[in-house]
Amino acid sequence: MLHGKTILEHTVEKLLSHPAISEVVIAVSAEDEYFSETTIANHPLVTRVAGGKERCDSVLNALDYLKQQDYQEWVLVHDAARPNVSHEDITTLIEQGCKHQVGAILAAKVRDTMKRSSPANEIKGTIDRVNLWHALTPQMFRCYPLQQALQSALNNHSQVTDEASCMELIGLSPLLVEGRSDNFKVTQPEDLALAEFYLRPTTKEQL
Repeated sequence: MLHGKTILEHTVEKLLSHPAISEVVIAVSAEDEYFSETTIANHPLVTRVAGGKERCDSVLNALDYLKQQDYQEWVLVHDAARPNVSHEDITTLIEQGCKHQVGAILAAKVRDTMKRSSPANEIKGTIDRVNLWHALTPQMFRCYPLQQALQSALNNHSQVTDEASCMELIGLSPLLVEGRSDNFKVTQPEDLALAEFYLRPTTKEQL
């Protein structure tokens, strides 16, 4: 809980408050005990689908739901643990992604020196950070091509960690759209304090 809400609630409310987003589909484990207690569980623009074993499975379940609704337009796939995504970045992603033949993802240029390690965590080399990016979310693609790419990755037992990776595996090159670096993923306990700082109450003009 941060400022009286779960991270999921912060994230979904931020998405729903963007004028270009018409619905949010959330993949949640069937055994989940907490979602039904949130303020978004009965929101008219929120649909819950079953979560899968891996990220690909969860996203596919969400896309399957959209296919059943005969929806074949653009979708944004976003990490629930990135509650600080800005409206400005979402708008820029949509504007640039819609003009690209494949789609686009938010990303941040690598600023730090990058090292490659051995299994023993000894430095084995320094990687040139020019043209290196941190992949963020949302990631934006048309519903059907993304569904096909995800299914192909699963069928081939490919190791993919985001939607762009699936598109790359079928020979496509999504666009990188530079976004804010404070769109971080809450992963470690120390991330909570930073998220709490960024999620402090703001006015609409600050979104």
